[in-house]
Amino acid sequence: MAAVTIRNLAEETHRALKQRAARHGQSTEAEIRQILDAAVRADNPLKVGSALAAFGAEHGGLELDITRDQSPMEPATFE
Repeated sequence: MAAVTIRNLAEETHRALKQRAARHGQSTEAEIRQILDAAVRADNPLKVGSALAAFGAEHGGLELDITRDQSPMEPATFE
């Protein structure tokens, strides 16, 4: 797990973090972790499959030929 050191934190900020942690019944370190997690976690994370399906529906979709080519594969040549 990664560790982070925060330098030059204002004393008032540190005091407020300690008070907030006490109100929530946890350590200051746990409180800071919770604040950081909430700050960087997306409320509505993008789901690529859903985004692609919505894009396809918006643009009328498309038909793909998904039949597999049964011909033998040729080995790669590196000349």
